[in-house]
Order: sequence, then C-alpha cells, then structure tokens
Amino acid sequence: MAEVLLSHHQPLFAATAAIVSLGYVRGGNHMRRIMEVAIGCTLGIAVGDFLMYFLGRGPLQASLVLLFSLLLARFLDNGTIFSTQMGLQAVLVVLLPPAIDGPFARSFDAVVGGLCALLVMALVPQDPRRQPKDEMKNLVREFSRILREASEAIGDYDAARAWYALSRARKTQPLLDQVENSLKTSKGLARVALTRRQALRDIRDYERALHGIDYAIRNARVLIRRIANVIDTVQLREEAIVSLRDVLLELSEAVDLLGLSLKSDTEDAREVMRRRARVELSSTAAKLDPQALGVRTYQGEALVMIIRPLTVDLLVMTGMDQKSAGNVLATIRQELTEAIEVIDPEDDDHDS
Repeated sequence: MAEVLLSHHQPLFAATAAIVSLGYVRGGNHMRRIMEVAIGCTLGIAVGDFLMYFLGRGPLQASLVLLFSLLLARFLDNGTIFSTQMGLQAVLVVLLPPAIDGPFARSFDAVVGGLCALLVMALVPQDPRRQPKDEMKNLVREFSRILREASEAIGDYDAARAWYALSRARKTQPLLDQVENSLKTSKGLARVALTRRQALRDIRDYERALHGIDYAIRNARVLIRRIANVIDTVQLREEAIVSLRDVLLELSEAVDLLGLSLKSDTEDAREVMRRRARVELSSTAAKLDPQALGVRTYQGEALVMIIRPLTVDLLVMTGMDQKSAGNVLATIRQELTEAIEVIDPEDDDHDS
C-alpha cells in the first residue's frame, strides 16, 4: 500500500510496523498494546530520520539516537513495549542505508503500516472469545477436581489429601489472573472489531462467571484448610463425614455442569447446562443445615457454614442474583454449638 499510494521503493518499514503491531495481541489491553507498538514504531523511525538528517550516520550517531529515543519514549509513555519499539526502530533507521525516496520516507511508511495493522484488526480479527473460553474451561475443570479431592479427603479422613487439595487450590490464582487478562484483551478486541461485536455478550457472560468462580475458589481455600485442621484435631461422627463428603461431591458435579455450559456454542445450550447446575446446587443448598447433615460438633458446623457461601457463589454463576441464591439455602433450625470438648481421634466412644 505504501508503494502504491506513496510511490516508495521497497517500503520495508511499512511491513515492519504492521507485522510488529499485529504480533502484540496478548495482555491486559489489546488496543493499548497495538497503539503502543504502532506509535512507538512510527515515532522511532521519525526520530531516527530526523536525527540522522542533522547528525549523519555512524556508530556514535546510532548511540546518540538510541539514548535520545529512549529518553523521549520514557517521557511520553512508561510502557516497556513503547520504549523498546521506539528505540529499536530509531537505531535501525540510522544503521541501514539511506532511503532513496527522501529523508522522511520511512516515517511515512511506518504510519501506513500502523494504520494497516489497525484496519486488519478491525476487519479481520481473531475470535475474541476463543482464548478466554479455553482458559475458563481449564480453570473450571481444575476447580472441580479440587472439590472432588476435598470430598475424598474428608471421606477417607485423610489430612494429607486435604493439604494437597489446598495446595492445588492456592495454585489457581495464576489461572484466575490469566483469564482476567484474556478477558480484558478480548473485550478491547470485540469493541474495535467490526465483525465481532456480537462476541461482547459472551465475553460479559465469561466475566460474570469469572467473578463467581473467583469468590467460590476463595471460599474453597478457606474450607479446605479448615477440613485439614479438623481432620488433624478431631474425629467427626461417621454420619457427618458421609454427609460432608457427599455435599462436596455434589458441588464438584455442579461445577462440571458449569464447565459444560462454557463449552456450548449457543446461548440456548449454555442456558440448559446452567439450569441443570442450578437445580443440583439448589438441591444441595436446601440441606446445608448442620443438624440435617448429622453434624453435632462446632468443628463440623464451621465446615457447613463455610460451604453455604461457597454454594451461593456457584448459584450466582448459574445466573441467579445474590439475594435469590441466599434464599435457597436451608434455614438453620437450631443455635450452633457454642462449645464442645475436643475429641480424641483414637477414642471412638465419645460423641462427636
């Protein structure tokens, strides 16, 4: 395009600006990164052309151009990408042979390349939903496995498995941050891309789901740590153990359904899966009463009380609002135990 419109010979820097700009598509803000690279590349070439016109060529001039470009870049913007591109392109202008089309031909080539990169991003974008969708599925799958691990830990009364589940739960934070950054990138791309505006609705659905799973994982970490401490210190009654195991397993299965909703390509299919998850979670929430679960110690009651907000978070992920999800929870039919003697795990005769 630069060759046709500007009649430039071999406009290398037009292609450089376009390719480098389109290469930076990942990160917290897609549009910002594209603009940083495009403007940094263009300004770097312009600065290189300008200084070369007055200073001439050579290693010393290249060093001065690099120093000036980096100082100017840091003054204009503190972004690392912007500074790198501006300094690199300015040095390349000084080191390469002079352009036969005039002293500032490369600067105009870079402007054309940057504009072409923005045009390509707007007209022929990648699907902005693909990356956050894949990362959300991985996150939900890992969360389901963590809940299943916690269920088996309380069922087998194995503290080591509980601590392992807690370790896995803590390692989900980078996954959460990755999904959050991908959603920011995808939202910016969907807003600019003329052919992908319909993706904004799905991306907002992913954002709501991410908020819910973030809160749920935070509560799950607290719950699993508490499970590990309970297993280490007291022996719950068999009825309580079985009930807590089953509840956590049901939550894990509901999370699997939420994961299936993310895999669905249509809104109707996603809603069907969310509805199934909502039904299962509502059934679980309706029995989260310590007395109904056979829990008689304050240690076990604490576990139930932590599971309740975790279940609400998952219900919110299915599309319910916070108040409606809270109303689904079972009503506590008696006051919680204020104090109870710590039970020796080796003493099976005590009532727990």
